[in-house]
Amino acid sequence: MNRIKQLFNKKQKDILSIYFTAGYPNLNDTGKIIMGLEKNGIDLIEVGIPFSDPMADGPTIQKSSTIALKNGMNLKLLFEQIKEVRKEVELPLILMGYLNPIMQYGIENFCKKCKEVGVDGAIIPDLPFNEYISEYKSIFDTCNIKIIMLITSETSEERIRLIDNNTDGFIYMVSSASTTGEQRSFDDKKLEYFQKINSMKLRNPRLIGFGISNKATLKAAQSNANGAIIGSKFITLLKESNTIEKAIQELKNTLKT
Repeated sequence: MNRIKQLFNKKQKDILSIYFTAGYPNLNDTGKIIMGLEKNGIDLIEVGIPFSDPMADGPTIQKSSTIALKNGMNLKLLFEQIKEVRKEVELPLILMGYLNPIMQYGIENFCKKCKEVGVDGAIIPDLPFNEYISEYKSIFDTCNIKIIMLITSETSEERIRLIDNNTDGFIYMVSSASTTGEQRSFDDKKLEYFQKINSMKLRNPRLIGFGISNKATLKAAQSNANGAIIGSKFITLLKESNTIEKAIQELKNTLKT
């Protein structure tokens, strides 16, 4: 069974997923970060494929992508790094990246390589859902790679149900219609959006991302979905800390206070 499915079968609440950019802060940090996060109880990891024009990302993740590319990170090297670390870790791994580098690699080659090295899912923010269904779904399904679709407060109920009926990993609930970044708290409008999605009784589990950076936003996300996704905050801590271990410890401390 796909590791994402296994995770949600055994754990339905308080799931914590962490995003980081592959090749940041250093080219060969990918495996060290993944192993460190698993040892500290993280449930799920999203590994970002650096791209020169990450339109859904805020300045923190954009800068990490720029540095990772300058360090020499690319999709071929990332697959090699994941293949090595998969020998040591069991938690689900998801690749998050934009369509351009994946298309250059080749969609079918990408899916086959994901299956070969132990990647469980993919998030491709600029892949149109209709195009995914008509052109690529069968390829991802054949390789048992779960495509994770994003929804926002502006996504229609019809589209949300279409996504729910045609995917079976989890649904990524974007807390804000803007780019990624840290928030101190969620306002009433965002909480109303979370509650609206709850009331739809979707069959897929949901994780809330964008803006999770402290105990308050983590608690709000985990209270209104199956869990939360943290990205920008962890990227910032990787930059500020001397070691990966310290960055992970600082993240844990931040989420407790």
